[in-house]
Amino acid sequence: MSRKLVRSGLIVSAMTLVSRVLGLVRDVVVANLMGAGVSADVFFFANKIPNFLRRLFAEGAFAQAFVPVLTEYQETKSDDEIRTLIAKVSGTLGLLVTLVTAIGIVASPVLTALFGAGWFVAWWNGEADGAKFELASLMLKITFPYLWFITFTALSGSILNTRGRFAVSAFTPVFLNVAIIAAAIFLSPQLERPEIGLAWGVFAGGVIQFLFQIPFLLREKALVRPQWGWHDAGVTKIRKLMLPALFGVSVSQINLLLDTFIASFLVTGSISWLYYSDRLLEFPLGLFGIAIATVILPALSKRFVSADSQEFSQTMDWGLRAVILLGLPAMAGLIVLAKPMLLVLFMRGEFGVDDVTNAAASLVAYGTGLLSFMLIKVLAPGYYARQDTKTPVKYGIIAMVSNMVFNIILAFPFGYVGLAIATSMSAALNATLLYRGLHLQRVYQLGAATLVFIAKVILAALLMVALLLYLTPEIQQWTAWTFSQRALQLLLLIAEGAALYLAVLLLIGIRPWQAKPVVKG
Repeated sequence: MSRKLVRSGLIVSAMTLVSRVLGLVRDVVVANLMGAGVSADVFFFANKIPNFLRRLFAEGAFAQAFVPVLTEYQETKSDDEIRTLIAKVSGTLGLLVTLVTAIGIVASPVLTALFGAGWFVAWWNGEADGAKFELASLMLKITFPYLWFITFTALSGSILNTRGRFAVSAFTPVFLNVAIIAAAIFLSPQLERPEIGLAWGVFAGGVIQFLFQIPFLLREKALVRPQWGWHDAGVTKIRKLMLPALFGVSVSQINLLLDTFIASFLVTGSISWLYYSDRLLEFPLGLFGIAIATVILPALSKRFVSADSQEFSQTMDWGLRAVILLGLPAMAGLIVLAKPMLLVLFMRGEFGVDDVTNAAASLVAYGTGLLSFMLIKVLAPGYYARQDTKTPVKYGIIAMVSNMVFNIILAFPFGYVGLAIATSMSAALNATLLYRGLHLQRVYQLGAATLVFIAKVILAALLMVALLLYLTPEIQQWTAWTFSQRALQLLLLIAEGAALYLAVLLLIGIRPWQAKPVVKG
């Protein structure tokens, strides 16, 4: 069981790595084009809202509700019944998302006023920042249709994942990055407002991702004509699971929107600094956390359908161990090397030293929550695979309310950095509640062997941190170097840190490539 999960996880991680690397290239191009000024703030804002809704309708809540039900159908129903379910789900979800997309395009000024209240107030009072409100309203009309295309892309990806075809959906985001990079290089320089060209890149990326999935659905004989099926038994089950999951799985996204809302009242550049730091956070989160969560959800769903509680616990244990093994050093490296990474990746064109310093502060704050974000991705499927969406919703609401309180307490003394700290704190609370719930329900609990494993990983990560702190040059040296010197030094530090981490693991008896789940005894 673990060998198959490892293989699937490696496939998803490899495809995700390609996507994340291109995502960093995309952000480098955008930073060079717009820096962290007004244009960048508005573009990131216009891109964030449809991405938030994507997590609700597509990759987040929908996938968590759809995959367990589709897995159940594939284990217990005929091929015709499976195709009927897919047809009813695609037709019902498609109509709802079409309506939401149409409303979003028409009501873009209202959405901008709601989530960018600071800009709206400035526009209402005739202040200079009011131009952000007008520009964001226009760009949102261009980026919002991305929601429609990515919803069907995510639906296709969920179908393929339940059939073990993980590589396709993991590779698909590459096309969005390519489309935005192409728009930044070829279209934006031709326009008076370069950020408009980036918005069209988002639109084109959605179209390409949608079309890319179709041949693979045909090969799986899963491309069917959509049908309306609101009262269909399978659809009813999915929507009952999905409605509470809208909150449970998307708490971090809601928190990020709250950050955007408050940041619109702060100094210009706040949204951009948070964005660039969040993008670096998303790299290890997607490469490890989301990749592991992607492969264990179908596996957990099968264990639940077959009523194999021991295998279910083993799969949970494997996911938790894998996340800690990869997440702890990633978190430590992100915090210690925050400024060097931002210097190498983004300091060029309109993105200066001050932007590096400001973005590094929020990256450190976000970085402290990386392991919590990753644990949420692994622990939440423990509920969704058992078709329990109410419990994580309860925990998600608690975390979201806590984040609001943390924001109010921390935002004004610490500015945008306080928002990042609040997000990390609420993620830690959410992860703690999710594990506590699984423990109390006797679904999964940490055994003695896993606790020893965690202690060993912490030791290896701390030694890695000590080495990096000793070897990392002062920031003045980094700024004096050329780009190639910075890049070489950063790669060398990462390699040295990873080598020490792996060496310590081997010395204390951990073989990462042989990681196996352990049943609690």
